[in-house]
Amino acid sequence: MVKVCLYFQVHQPYRLKQYRLFAIGHDSTYFDVGSGSRSDNRALLCKIADKCYRPATRCLLDLVKRYPQLKLCFSFSGVVLDQLEAFAPDVLALFQEIVSTGQVEVLSETYYHSLSFLYSREEFKEQVLLHRKKIQDVFGVTPCVFRNTELIYHNDVAAFVQDMGFHGVLAEGWDHFLQGRSPHFVYQAPCGLPLLLKSYQLSDDIAFRFSQQSQSKQPLTAATYAHWISSLNGTGDCVNLFMDYETFGEHQWEDTGIFAFLR
Repeated sequence: MVKVCLYFQVHQPYRLKQYRLFAIGHDSTYFDVGSGSRSDNRALLCKIADKCYRPATRCLLDLVKRYPQLKLCFSFSGVVLDQLEAFAPDVLALFQEIVSTGQVEVLSETYYHSLSFLYSREEFKEQVLLHRKKIQDVFGVTPCVFRNTELIYHNDVAAFVQDMGFHGVLAEGWDHFLQGRSPHFVYQAPCGLPLLLKSYQLSDDIAFRFSQQSQSKQPLTAATYAHWISSLNGTGDCVNLFMDYETFGEHQWEDTGIFAFLR
């Protein structure tokens, strides 16, 4: 039976406030909190918590308690954890509870969900170490698998994070580089680090196409989706479903049936 790896990315950036030229040198509060505008970080975080984080996490918490064989993994950016601490501590407590079940692995990433590896290895390392400490402080665990922002991958990334002590990397399963090979195998970087590649077509069927009218069976049913996955038995090691956590309730609204599908 092909294994299914479920990975959810949880991230919300700090949005900048409307910052005037003449404020330079006088105002060091760059982010929008409490303005009531469309960029108000507190309001946005609370809205997404209501639509996604609370209902989706309660759903998954119920599922992991009922099914001990169910395993999940999450990646939390440092900045979303900062905002949860400040604006929605009950949501952070939900994430802590689900991690404490032992059925949820927390991944490592850059603290600011940044592209720092492309510009500065020193900055990249500093952010990864800062993120590791944040995860240890919040969840009491130390991540051992790394995912770069937007699953950007290069063999240099694997070698670099291996030197930092990581045991595996998640990456995009891009057709151009796979050149006809399947993303449903565990690959190995030249440095020896295992690679799990995103099955982007199956992932995007949920993340982007779940409620599209063009979907051949709209809305996508759990039975249909399970059939697609089971048809891959014998053709690989694993089906890696990687997507933004906000898929559930925020990108795909509750009235699409996304939570029933998740259950």
